[in-house]
Amino acid sequence: MPVDVTAASTAAPAGALRTSRILIIAGSDSGGGAGIQADIRTVTMLGGHAMTAITALTAQNTLGVQAVHAIPAAMVVEQMRSCLHDIGADAVKIGMIGSAETVHAVADVLEPLGQAGVPIVFDPVMIATSGSVLADPETIGAFARLMRVATLITPNAPELAALTGRAVETASDAMVAGRDLARETGAAVLAKGGHLTLGAAEQARSREADARDLVADHLILPDGTDRVWTDPRIESQHTHGTGCTLASAVAEGLGRGLTLAHAIARARCFVRVALREAPGLGAGHGPMGHQRVRLDCDIGGATPNHVTLPADDHAASISFYRALGLTMIVESAGRYARFESVGGTTLSVEAVDEIGDRPVIFVEVADLDRAVASARAQGIAVADPRAEPWGWREARLTDPAGNKLCLYVAGEERRFPPWRLV
Repeated sequence: MPVDVTAASTAAPAGALRTSRILIIAGSDSGGGAGIQADIRTVTMLGGHAMTAITALTAQNTLGVQAVHAIPAAMVVEQMRSCLHDIGADAVKIGMIGSAETVHAVADVLEPLGQAGVPIVFDPVMIATSGSVLADPETIGAFARLMRVATLITPNAPELAALTGRAVETASDAMVAGRDLARETGAAVLAKGGHLTLGAAEQARSREADARDLVADHLILPDGTDRVWTDPRIESQHTHGTGCTLASAVAEGLGRGLTLAHAIARARCFVRVALREAPGLGAGHGPMGHQRVRLDCDIGGATPNHVTLPADDHAASISFYRALGLTMIVESAGRYARFESVGGTTLSVEAVDEIGDRPVIFVEVADLDRAVASARAQGIAVADPRAEPWGWREARLTDPAGNKLCLYVAGEERRFPPWRLV
């Protein structure tokens, strides 16, 4: 019986604080690092409402998967229908499926949703971070149907190689295979580079001092156009659930109306901060720190999350804010220090010649150029955006009372600059 997509395709109320409705179809991870558990945490931290259709129960921890119990396809579909008929969905995320039968049953439900314009993100899970196999050849063969209904497919290098039959050993290989997959399926492909190194040509093109330690994620659209995001590799053993988290974060962004590129950029920031905040649990590939991603990713509007205060006694200011319980994360030349709070806000003190100088309130925005243009259209005088040497882009202004403000973009650099104190 086809699904009534009326509720599913009705958008949630518009606005920066809208709650996106994300239906997640995936397996349960008893260790809480990946799967449904990671998906729910990701969607919740980004401001969405997570609904689930569990495809499999697993007994797993940071060392591996000890057992898998597949949920019957009919029960998976009933979970989906229960959510869609009542609550509806603004986007769908697909992870571990479990069996070829379930693939086809899920596709039966999702095809009308895709036709109704609901974004669908498919993470073709085949192998867990620990190396455990989570999809047999028959199930992988059935993925073609889900890929044709997807808005975005998010394979890592081994998955991309399995789906295309190509060797994927460098970022250039991933681009070629990604183009093949996008052309074949009609879906956009985000070829993730976590398993790869940049080739010699890519390293030569990079502006980074040591391009060997960069990770490149390539978005390839069905028409062959592409975009790349490149960032320094975060060395960590605790990477369990990175793929699940990224796909769910993209789905949440698409569900709230972000463009595909914006949703991916925001999702990558979420994953990177969660990697940096990993709590170090377990003896193997541990979970990331989803719960510690605070005010680091755009959730739909301008966010005041940083203050810079003038100081005439640097050492006294450091002692004062440490005594209040803030953690110093940057100290520079005895004139500047930055602190972070448990809640994720940051505060800086900066030496001035005269203490009469005013504090600066920093308001982070998703798109600085657009925010500046919007302010100017409202008659607000804003300085031109500048790229600062500490990694932020800033545009300064004052309010009607003369208080100093700064619109800016920093992402992970706000709490995790390369010179962050250990």
